[in-house]
Amino acid sequence: MSVAWDNQRTQPINVYGPPRTEDLVKAAVQYFNISSEIRIADGGRSVPIAQVFFGHDVRPGLVYQDANVKVTVAETTHFEFHTGAAAGKHKSYAYRFEAPDRVVVFTGDTGPNDALTNLARDADLLVSEANSVEERMQGLIKSGQWELMPPAQRAGIQRQMTQGHLTTDDVGKMASQARVKTVVLTHLTAKPDDDYTSWVTDVKKYFSGQVLVAKDLMEF
Repeated sequence: MSVAWDNQRTQPINVYGPPRTEDLVKAAVQYFNISSEIRIADGGRSVPIAQVFFGHDVRPGLVYQDANVKVTVAETTHFEFHTGAAAGKHKSYAYRFEAPDRVVVFTGDTGPNDALTNLARDADLLVSEANSVEERMQGLIKSGQWELMPPAQRAGIQRQMTQGHLTTDDVGKMASQARVKTVVLTHLTAKPDDDYTSWVTDVKKYFSGQVLVAKDLMEF
């Protein structure tokens, strides 16, 4: 946001998301307000940053449509495992973008669920998060973080890994059921060799279409 505004952005940018998106954007704008005031006083900017960025809370269903794109949202299960005061408080969404020439679906962070599968139905491109519990655990142990965690925190992060994300098997099954054409894997667990061949192989156990691993600046 600050970079867009700093590069003379004056046209509004609207951010659409689950409940509390509006609060989040307002908080970000508040964070940048002092810098905004200084730069306007310097004479280098004319439009306050608060007049450029706006957040909107939306509900599942059709959330945006114009002549070029139709955007539909489904609620997913990234936070479903939360308990206590946080139970049901936070929402995660997946997005379907329908353009005249193609349909693209972004899963966002989520566990497997029917709403996501239905949203992805017949998509040309499914950009799906993927998660390796084993490799994430290895990373925590190797870095020493696991040893420092109390038992309750260990249990919490294991629930998050196993219930709040998609395994490669989950991705393959969902893509096959939804009859998507191409899968792009993202949300990748960091690997020293940057080799995710095994992830692609795991997805292809269930899905016969093309499977790609996301890289910065890829185009489709």
